[in-house]
Amino acid sequence: MNAKTRNKIATAGIYTLVSIVVIILFGILGDILVSGVPHLSWHFLSSEASSYQAGGGVRDQLFNSLYLLVLTLIISLPIALGAGIYLAEYAKDNWFTNLIRTTIEILSSLPSIVVGLFGYLLFVVQFGFGFSIISGALALTFFNLPTLTSNIEQAIEGVPQAQRDAGLALGLSNWKTIRGIVLPAALPGILTGIILSAGRIFGEAAALIYTAGQSASTIDYSNWNPFSPTSFLNMMRPAETLAVHIWKVNTEGIIPDATIVSAATSALLIIVVILFNLGARALGNHLYRKLTAAKS
Repeated sequence: MNAKTRNKIATAGIYTLVSIVVIILFGILGDILVSGVPHLSWHFLSSEASSYQAGGGVRDQLFNSLYLLVLTLIISLPIALGAGIYLAEYAKDNWFTNLIRTTIEILSSLPSIVVGLFGYLLFVVQFGFGFSIISGALALTFFNLPTLTSNIEQAIEGVPQAQRDAGLALGLSNWKTIRGIVLPAALPGILTGIILSAGRIFGEAAALIYTAGQSASTIDYSNWNPFSPTSFLNMMRPAETLAVHIWKVNTEGIIPDATIVSAATSALLIIVVILFNLGARALGNHLYRKLTAAKS
């Protein structure tokens, strides 16, 4: 067998494996969207969930999911960015750095249910936050931080050393080189890490069952006082997300249209994640072109 034949066989095998992955992905997404999208409506998106009768919506669950996502990213992104910069640019290759990386890998592989129990014992019980949005956001920070840190570190390390050398040759300090040259060049990779983390956060359920809880009180969207128990901005109130709502509807089996609600909620969850991905990538590409003066 000559080299060209082996190359054709290898290429065909790679394309076959990629096709299998794509078929599985579109099969899963297609099944969820086909079964759920027909049940989506403005009433479903804008009304409260009903616990005992058909016709309820997921307004509060959708807002809670977005609120938790934004709050978790606000907490975790600065920490992960600082840790990623330190590991990629400042940390020396020694046992301490290897210990940090090993710890990050171990934390990133922890089951979400373990993180949820840890968050329950620490934030809900020990700190006295109770079942609340802040408890869920802090627990998701522990869940999200290792993966986000690793992604940011890899994105920064992927920037060619020649770009750092060019900045230093122009008389820039190390920090100015990182801030003005390395970080803009690493922005697409950093954004990819943020998107992956956001998808995990938005679809997480197990950790939030033990920390954010299941909201039963009415949320007042006209109340902008973050300290009011009914305010939509109150971080100390329980908050049921879309993923937790899917679990609750299917396990309790109280409402008569549980199958329809879970299918529509699943489709909504997928659609929001897709829109977030597309929007974040468009914003990232715009910032990349603006910061690096790239034309494409």
